[in-house]
Order: sequence, then structure tokens, then C-alpha cells
Amino acid sequence: TVVDFREVQTEEYSPAPSSASRFRRWLFPGLIVMVLLILIIVMGSTSKCRVSNLSNIVQSLNASLHHTQGKTAKQVQQLQYAVENNTDQLNSVSEALKQLSVIDSLSKSIAAIKCSLEHVINNSSTTGGCCPLSWTVFESNCYFFSSDSRSWNESRDWCEAQQAHLLILHNNKEWDFVTRRSMPRFYWIGLSDWRTGSWEWVNQTPYTMEPRRWKPGQPDNWTGHGLGHGDEDCAHLSDDGLLNDVHCSTKMQFICQKPTHCSGHHEDVEREQHSSETCSAPLSSFLLNDNLTEG
Repeated sequence: TVVDFREVQTEEYSPAPSSASRFRRWLFPGLIVMVLLILIIVMGSTSKCRVSNLSNIVQSLNASLHHTQGKTAKQVQQLQYAVENNTDQLNSVSEALKQLSVIDSLSKSIAAIKCSLEHVINNSSTTGGCCPLSWTVFESNCYFFSSDSRSWNESRDWCEAQQAHLLILHNNKEWDFVTRRSMPRFYWIGLSDWRTGSWEWVNQTPYTMEPRRWKPGQPDNWTGHGLGHGDEDCAHLSDDGLLNDVHCSTKMQFICQKPTHCSGHHEDVEREQHSSETCSAPLSSFLLNDNLTEG
């Protein structure tokens, strides 16, 4: 037989694997294992950090919640106190209003007593109604002819403070009564056109123009008065008893008007009846008036 010495030689004398070959063989798996370990360590550390952060966040939220709860509770207490305080204030206001009502009744009774005293002093009848001292009665109204001078607006405000208004003339009898007492002076009355441009009374009822009641050529709405902005928007009684228009800032005397104490104007029916009884009753009856014993 023929022997192939190359095969025999190869089998018998093949060299043993070196340590370098073994190192290379385990190098890649080792690197993989090392990388995995590093990843595990890093991920574990990151997880711990995340857990720590989450724990801090939870603690912070709890602290904020407790703070908010405490603040809200304090605000609720403050609101409760405010409600209780407002309730007390409302009760005080209610009591004050009751006292004002009693005072108003007392004022009316005192006014009636003064009126009766004036009638007694003057030895006059009570059938004409009651007017305050220094006021003049005519039919169902009281009239006050001022001695001091004011602008139209100031005169209006003064009359209103007396529960009256600037003079409104309703009929010829009233015109005659007023002008007999106003001449020869100048007096503001409750007639103007400053609000709408049309003449109206102070209670905003329209005025019907009567030329015979005005001075010739009036009203002329003259702008050369030199008294500042605006036209001649307010009317007054002249020294001859006729009307004239002048600037509302002009100072002059004025006439106030209001119902007599017994006339019942601007009052309801029940109060009118009560007032009539009060005015017509003798003086001694006022001392027993129920209004004086209220409260």
C-alpha cells in the first residue's frame, strides 16, 4: 500500500493552540458580559436616583398640600367672621332705620304742634293747614320768600333741603298772590330750559309759554352776559312781577314752595287722613299722639 506521508505528518505533528488564541476566543464574550454589568449598574443607579427624586417630589407635594389646607382653613374662618360681622352690621342698620322712622314720626308730630301753637298765637283758624314759621300759607301750599341771594342751582338745593321746591305757578290766583308779595324785588322761580332746551318746571313738567307773563322781548337767551359758559337758561320774577331769563349763576333771592302740613300732597291716602286729623285736633291731643310714645 501507498502511504500518504503528508496526512500522517499532519495528524501527528499539528501544533497545540496558543494562549493568545484562547484569549481571543474569550475576549468578545467577556466584553459583552462586562458591558451588561456596567449597564445593570448604571440602570440600578439611575433607578435609585429616580426613586429618590420621586420621593422628594411626593414630600414636596405633601408639604404644599398641608400648607394649602391650613391657608384655606384660615380663609374659611375669615369668611365666617366677615359673614357674622356683616350680619351684625345689617342688624345695626335695620335698627337705625327703625329709629329713623320713629324720628320721622316725631318730627311730623312736632311740626304739627308748632303749627297749632302758631295758630293759637296768631288767633287764626287751622282750616288753612299748617306751615313752618316764616312761611306764608296760601290755599294748600306754603311759600317762603328768601332774604338772602343765591344762584338758581343753590336756591333749588336749599328748597329741597327744606323738603320743598322752587316755586311752580299753577294758576292765575297763585300768580297774583305771589307777584303781590314779590314786587319790587327779583326772585328765582322753578322754571328753566337748561336740561332739555325747552322751558320746564323744576319737577320736569312742561311749561306752556304765556307771552303776557314775560317782559317784552323775553326770553331772549342772551349770550353777552359775561358770566361764563352757557346761555340764559333760568327764569326769575322781575321787580314788576313779569318773567325774565338770565344766566343761572346770577345771585338773587328765591321763592320755595311746599304743601301745607295738612294738604296731603305727595302723601298716600292713609297719611293724608292722619295729617288732617293731626292738624285739626286741639293742642292737647298732640301730647297723647301715638307717634310720641313709639319705641
